[in-house]
Amino acid sequence: MQLEGARVLLTGATGGIGLAIAERLAAHGASLLLTARGEDSLQRAAATLAARGATVEVVAADLGTAAGIERVALAAERFGADVLVNNAGTNVFGMLEQLGSPDVGQILRTNLEGPVQLVHRLLPQLLSRRRAMIVNVGSSFGSIGFAGFAVYCASKFGLRGFTEALRRELADGPVRACYVAPRAVETSFNPPEVVRMNADLGNRADPPEAVAAAVERAIIGERRETYLGQPEGFFARLNGLLPGVVDGALRKKLAIIKRHAAA
Repeated sequence: MQLEGARVLLTGATGGIGLAIAERLAAHGASLLLTARGEDSLQRAAATLAARGATVEVVAADLGTAAGIERVALAAERFGADVLVNNAGTNVFGMLEQLGSPDVGQILRTNLEGPVQLVHRLLPQLLSRRRAMIVNVGSSFGSIGFAGFAVYCASKFGLRGFTEALRRELADGPVRACYVAPRAVETSFNPPEVVRMNADLGNRADPPEAVAAAVERAIIGERRETYLGQPEGFFARLNGLLPGVVDGALRKKLAIIKRHAAA
């Protein structure tokens, strides 16, 4: 699918990954409808992009609510979106017993229910386009269950399964669905204890621009799945074939994970 002339709805547009995606797509000639919860941060992002010649509109909304979904969907219909990038996400690091019920609900609503509801609401419009694309930004933890991220993993496993089923439902029409799975990313999304844990475990992190480039490739190449980084991409596939091997490898890291989660 061509990015030049594409009209892209991007959620989570004011975070580190979201801004990088917006800049990347705008540089290739896409028009952007940016959404996030904060009006001020959206306006700042839009002003920066517009100063570089991009065509940008914004809509502030909470995609964890039905009213927020409807607000964004109506804006996307007026905008004429033919690409949806579900990038909004959240997490609370900790062992499951450390999380409160509000944490659990917020993670699942933001990472899974919101994207599903938004796709459901926008699908008739996307199906009316000559060519359209849905990109769901997941995680390597959508394929590898990792201690300290149980609910986050549940949400991303669900998003991956949703994307896979959706891709198969839409195989005979104009809409393509893609799942992009980053590993750790160098943004404020990861609190200091996660950064320290990754350093102790030897886990690498990518700059947000690497994720933005993967989203760009996914749209242009109409890819089914894209995994960033090694050995994470290898372990994602190994976990599907031989989960016991991955169990053993991660069991050796459990004490380190618990120490940082306790922090």
